[in-house]
Parts: sequence; C-alpha cells; structure tokens
Amino acid sequence: MRGRENRFLLLMVAPAIVVGAAFFLLPLARLAVVGATGKLGIAAYTAVVTNPQYFQALASTIVLSVTVTVATLVIAGIAGVFLERNHFLGREALISMLTLPLAFPGVVVGFMVIMLAGRTGLIGEITSTFGAGRLVFAYSIAGLFTGYIYFSIPRVILTIMAAAEKLDPALEEAARSLGANPWRVIVDVILPALKPALIASGAICFATSMGAFGTAFTLATDIKVLPIVIYTEFTLLANIALAAALSMVLGIITWATLALSRVAAGATAAAAG
Repeated sequence: MRGRENRFLLLMVAPAIVVGAAFFLLPLARLAVVGATGKLGIAAYTAVVTNPQYFQALASTIVLSVTVTVATLVIAGIAGVFLERNHFLGREALISMLTLPLAFPGVVVGFMVIMLAGRTGLIGEITSTFGAGRLVFAYSIAGLFTGYIYFSIPRVILTIMAAAEKLDPALEEAARSLGANPWRVIVDVILPALKPALIASGAICFATSMGAFGTAFTLATDIKVLPIVIYTEFTLLANIALAAALSMVLGIITWATLALSRVAAGATAAAAG
C-alpha cells in the first residue's frame, strides 16, 4: 500500500520535474558551459571582479539593490502595518493604488519615471516655474532608484499586511502595561513578530532589483548596472560567452541571497514560535 502511494505521488510530481529540467536545469547548465567557452575561458567568471568596468557595474547594482530594499522595507513596513490596523473611507482604493504597479512591466515603469523626472517631466516643470531651474534625474541612478521603489513597494506591502494581520494585540498591551513606550513596543514586539516577513520580502525585493532590466533599459542613459552590461555584451558586442558568465554570476548572487533569506526567516520564525 505504501509503495502504491509513493508511485502515485511520483506520478503527480513527474510533470513538475520534467518541466523544471527542460526549462530550467538544462538551459542553466548550457549557460554555465557557454560562459567558459569564450576567449577568456573559465576566467570569464572572475572577470566581474578583475575587470574594473564589470566590477563597477556589479558594485553599482548591489548598492542600488540594497538601498532600494532598505527604503522599500521602511516605507512598505510602516504603510502595511498602518493599513492593516486602520479601517477608513477609501482604504481599499488606497491599497489598490499602492499595488497597481504590479500590473505594469518594467518598461512602463521607466516611462512613468521619465514623465515625472525626465527632460519634459512634471518635476522639471515645477522647479522651472519657481525659478530653480529644470530638475532632471530620470536618467541617473536616482531615476532608477525611483523606478525600482515604485515596483518594489507592492511586493513588500502585501506580505507585510498579511503578517501584520497575525500580530497579537495582547502582546502589545502587555508591553504597554509594563511601562514600554510606543518606540519600545515597536522595537521589542512588532518588529520581531514581522521579522520573518521582512526578511523574506526584502530578499525578493533585492533579487528583483538585481535582475530588473526593463526599467533600467528605459532609463539607462548614464547608468551602468549589470543587467545593462550583460545586454550590451550580448547584443552590441556579440560577446556571448562573457554575457553568459556575467549572467551566471548575477544569478548566483541572487540565488544565494534568496537561499540565505529562507534560512534566516525560518530560524527567526522557529525562535519566535
């Protein structure tokens, strides 16, 4: 009977195994092989560290992704807890507006940043009207940061709201009854309870920012981030091997971040439980 159940479960999971192997493992293995077949050989995988141009692109990508992640966690964390605990007229409309960017591809987000802070953008019109000159930052790291924040907030705020829904108000009341001020309640009660959700959503936000291409492609006039460098190597320079190697490096970094976040979130949840 046990063997029959195991065969049935194997039969059920077989399609997922086949699809995963065909569309993930085999292309990934091929990408890894191609990355070592160029004129640099296996050294292509270290070019991101030894070549100043690629290293600068990697460093810029990591710094930007970390900054976006921290800013998103702060903004979405505060907003998520507030929206979960307060019911008011227009709340559902506000939540819908905050999650609207999920419906837009990266290119559209980039175009919206241009409309906001481009050469003919709204911000430039306002600053020019008040005699401060035309402020343009859409095509810089600041513009890319704005775009990444825009599409990262919905991914985090939904997770935080789901976690905040499970918070036990009795714990906060107990802390207040023991003399804790509002700040101590946040630090000692709310944040530890939200920590698994913050770690998980932060890792997803970081990984998404590391690999985002559409927004960067739309805005990257003077921006050197790794996805744009990979695109340039592949399409303009026809350096397929190096593009494959850089892609593998980018994938390994994001995969490692997601793996570590799962371990950290699991350990945190276990400790809290």
